Amino acid sequence: MPTDSVGRFLAALDPDHREAVRARSREEQERLAEEWERELRADTDLDTLDELSPSAAEGEAARRVMRTERD
Repeated sequence: MPTDSVGRFLAALDPDHREAVRARSREEQERLAEEWERELRADTDLDTLDELSPSAAEGEAARRVMRTERD
């Protein structure tokens, strides 16, 4: 299991998004990973989900970050 934030973010993404993010620069990957970590910390609903399933909470936060990238 990855321990750095970019690796953890990539692991939380679905395969299509994972490949799209890997194609970006390292700097952009780090920016997205930082947004992902902020999302995990800031959303109280994710806190509850994290207690039940950490991977589900991480996946939901990753989906939210990628959704805002599209908008």
